[in-house]
Amino acid sequence: MLQSTLTCPNCGHVTTETMPTDACVYFHECANCHTVLKPLAGDCCVFCSYGSVKCPPIQAGKSCC
Repeated sequence: MLQSTLTCPNCGHVTTETMPTDACVYFHECANCHTVLKPLAGDCCVFCSYGSVKCPPIQAGKSCC
């Protein structure tokens, strides 16, 4: 799956994003409150921390980036 729904932990804003298959997304700015999301400790990208679906490498059972 390449679509993941990101939920901002600051304001709860929800957006569906397409995940890249060739790069990690370390930062994502919330369109509503402009908070810059960063991965939580132990996660490789914002999709693994705040998304409804983990990033493509993790889905495939590999390490991310």
